[in-house]
Amino acid sequence: MSNAPSTPTTIDAEALAAPEAAKLCGVSRSTWLKLQASGRVPRPVRLGRCVRWLRSELLAWLAAGCPSRERWDAIKPGGQRR
Repeated sequence: MSNAPSTPTTIDAEALAAPEAAKLCGVSRSTWLKLQASGRVPRPVRLGRCVRWLRSELLAWLAAGCPSRERWDAIKPGGQRR
């Protein structure tokens, strides 16, 4: 077990791949990818060729009732990333 303190910066910066994002949201990976393709989940962050979702954003999106991507972009905390 690590003795390093957990800081909000560390937690906020956690980026999840599709399987982890799907698990967090309670759906299968294939369902997650279909939802992503249809614009029904938050926009991913691209790190080179890697596609990731911010854990903090997914948790806020779930708490907001899983609105469409368009609606989420308009209401998400902290304003639009893009």
